Amino acid sequence: MGTLDDLVVYQKAVDLRRKIKPFADSFPTEEKFSLKSQLKRSSRSISANIAEGYGRYHYQENIRFLRISRGSLLETIDHISVAFDEEYIDELTKLDLISDCQLLLKIMNGYIAYLKRKKNPPDEAE
Repeated sequence: MGTLDDLVVYQKAVDLRRKIKPFADSFPTEEKFSLKSQLKRSSRSISANIAEGYGRYHYQENIRFLRISRGSLLETIDHISVAFDEEYIDELTKLDLISDCQLLLKIMNGYIAYLKRKKNPPDEAE
């Protein structure tokens, strides 16, 4: 068994969190306790929940936290859309960030499917 840092889904979540921070920090001062804070918290929640699930050493618990992480990822996508609507980021930035989110979503869904298979392996006698 590897470490948390070996998980591609975790690596991509950390990359996304690091990529979002400079954009969120550039938002106007009046957004400090609203959109800026929400975007940073939701992006941090993605990797944090992956880490928490990984530390549970139980397939179903890990899956549960990945699902929470997936919810935070979709929340992050919504915050990115709001940032675009409020003209805090340009369309190219929005598309780039959402593309990263969609890639992470695919990786996350694949990891959930993998854990489900490990939890309930098919009969080898068949």
